Amino acid sequence: MAQSHIYDAIILGAGAAGMMCAAMAGRRGRNVLLVDHNAQPGRKILISGGGRCNFTNIGTRADRYLSANPHFAKSALSRYTPRDFIALVERYGIAWHEKTLGQLFCDGSAQQIVDMLVDECKAGNVTPAFGQPVSAVDHRDGRYHVSCGGHEFTAPSLVVATGGPSIPKLGATGFAYDLARQFGLKVVQPRPALVPFTLGPEDTLFRSLSGVSTPVRVRCGKAVFEEAALFTHKGLSGPAMLQISSYWKHGEAIHVDMLPGLEREWLLALKQQEPNAQLRAVFARHLPARLAEALCEKLGENGQLGAMQDKALRAIGERLANWEFRPSGTEGYAKAEVAAGGVSTDGLSSKTMEAKHQSGLYIIGEAVDVTGWLGGYNFQWAWASAHAAATAL
Repeated sequence: MAQSHIYDAIILGAGAAGMMCAAMAGRRGRNVLLVDHNAQPGRKILISGGGRCNFTNIGTRADRYLSANPHFAKSALSRYTPRDFIALVERYGIAWHEKTLGQLFCDGSAQQIVDMLVDECKAGNVTPAFGQPVSAVDHRDGRYHVSCGGHEFTAPSLVVATGGPSIPKLGATGFAYDLARQFGLKVVQPRPALVPFTLGPEDTLFRSLSGVSTPVRVRCGKAVFEEAALFTHKGLSGPAMLQISSYWKHGEAIHVDMLPGLEREWLLALKQQEPNAQLRAVFARHLPARLAEALCEKLGENGQLGAMQDKALRAIGERLANWEFRPSGTEGYAKAEVAAGGVSTDGLSSKTMEAKHQSGLYIIGEAVDVTGWLGGYNFQWAWASAHAAATAL
């Protein structure tokens, strides 16, 4: 713990956004205290991207973020781009690769990103206070007073970077929302996002396909994603389902094209060419065998194509292209990669992330009502919103 208890800025949360903001502000000559109730920084970074950290996406655009104000993210994202973060990664000699759809990962380990941010904080002479739960925060005499670890620290600026409630086993809480409300900011009702679906008893057959994966096109409202779906013992997961979950509301149906590469009347053409082919065998050419069997069972069909009426084959093609699931729910914050919703952007400056009616209070990262797609977008928002605040401190 530092000898001095007086700082230029106190940053709460040593995750992606908090460490980035602390490092940048420190490098600008600010005297920064970085506080986290976890003993180790960057815990969520370490498990991201299967342990390799999907640290940005080169396709980052504001329309790939959900928010009550779809324009809010534009300013920060335009001023700190994926290319800016890649330059930082490369300065540290961290090897990376593009996987798919613009997603960038470390060749090695997510630990490299955490180490880089820790080193950047050291270069900015940031004072760490890890393993220190915050017991109180208040504002008086133009300064913020933060009590933690039996000490009281004070600064004219306070940055809230404590994230949302997703993955509570890593220490995630709704602390940022409580603090925002304390200072008069509104909170858009948070909900789990980028999260697997659960299916009810009527879809028990699909839950028996645990481990089966297949490329699909999934739709909910106007949102459409074409990636892999994974059947689990509880329901539906995989990139396509995680993506669409951010747009789904309880009680809604999702519509899945099981064969996105095929025309809807493909079975009619095949009937002419191969009248003796069995429906299940035909499905299995394009789908995992267990899924092909389950679909036939659900459809109540498994005859030879030549023995089936065109009307029936047309209906099967339509059903496969628009298979309806009505999830019973999701696996909740325990499995959600992020929380959608959060501190309302109405009360924040899009340029600096500072509260409009509470001078010196900044809120960044996942705590804000800005939620990116799967694939590095949420990290890029963390870096960009951190940069926006750090340059204003």
